[in-house]
Amino acid sequence: MRLLAFLLLLLPLPVAGEDIVAALSQSRISITANFDGSEILVFGAIKRDAPVSGDAPLDVIITVAGPEQVEVLRRKDRRLGIWVNVEARVIGHTPTFYTVAATRPLGDVLPNLTDTLWKISAEKRILPAMRGLAAREALLRIRRAEGVYATDGTAVDLIEDTLFRSSIALPANLVEGAYTTRIFLVRDGRVIDSYGTSINVQKVGIERWLYRLAYDHAFIYGLLALFIAVVFGWGASEAFRLLRR
Repeated sequence: MRLLAFLLLLLPLPVAGEDIVAALSQSRISITANFDGSEILVFGAIKRDAPVSGDAPLDVIITVAGPEQVEVLRRKDRRLGIWVNVEARVIGHTPTFYTVAATRPLGDVLPNLTDTLWKISAEKRILPAMRGLAAREALLRIRRAEGVYATDGTAVDLIEDTLFRSSIALPANLVEGAYTTRIFLVRDGRVIDSYGTSINVQKVGIERWLYRLAYDHAFIYGLLALFIAVVFGWGASEAFRLLRR
């Protein structure tokens, strides 16, 4: 009974009468040969059926998650003077990209129990396997150093508790697939409404042709790479030979 009461406490409040109306500046991103990143504008408004009573501040949290994949982390140790892999941990359902933007720092907006229920922060989004907490922390540290995981507690602008906007930066090393965007309204530590949509990221042109060739016809791709390396190597050798004359 206590668990049921706790979950009901964290569910959206229907009496609040606050709903998200949102959109993205673009729902499709094309990765070309000269792609160096992109930026998505997330904007919207909060629709109300009636004036909201109470003094609790309203906050908006936006998350963007890339396609999920299974990650294997290996720990190295020095054995007989040589660094070798001594342990491996598998972490499943791991987003290749994850960013969180909010009107205020998450620690001021999102209680730990609400975060656990809705899986908003990266720490709650990635579930550690059995005895895999250290591996998850290592993965988070690596992804943040690579710039594909980020949290910004000042990235969402909220105007008069009605209009909101945020610019989400997408790096150049994006993985193809659907990027899930979630928007949460949080008041008094509880999620009162949520909204979800997706961004489709896809390689186009020669980039997509090479990508499909590498995955569908690896042998042909290897021969093509070898041929190009030989041609360019021979060309460079001939160029240097002519310059020495």
